[in-house]
Amino acid sequence: MESSVSPEIELQAKAGACLSLYDIEVRVDPEGSIGFEYEGALCSLRAVSLAPGLDVLTLTCVLAWDRPLKPQLHKRVAERNNDLQFGSLTVIGHDKQADVILRYTFPAAGLDDQALATMLVLVLSGAGRARQGLLLP
Repeated sequence: MESSVSPEIELQAKAGACLSLYDIEVRVDPEGSIGFEYEGALCSLRAVSLAPGLDVLTLTCVLAWDRPLKPQLHKRVAERNNDLQFGSLTVIGHDKQADVILRYTFPAAGLDDQALATMLVLVLSGAGRARQGLLLP
């Protein structure tokens, strides 16, 4: 008998369970994504099916918000982007302030629990390192 649960929902639930292994408290947000905090960053994780058999996880982390929009912020973000192995940082300006966002999307269909957990922790540890120093004035 075939499962009536979509591959995206199954993958998202699996990712949430993997995060829980590392004592990360996850919640399912009203729009269906998984939300959690990691080292002060606000994170969201969503599974998306791009094509049959090509299911990806998209991780978005808000590393800093309402920071003064100055050249120094852009310099710090550029330095951290150079050091990241997984994902990229973006500065999103609004008036004279900005938010710094990390985004990473990767194919996750077929990964066993250990591989998926390892991938998530690698990305999140990079987010934690990138966040350091972004909160300075």
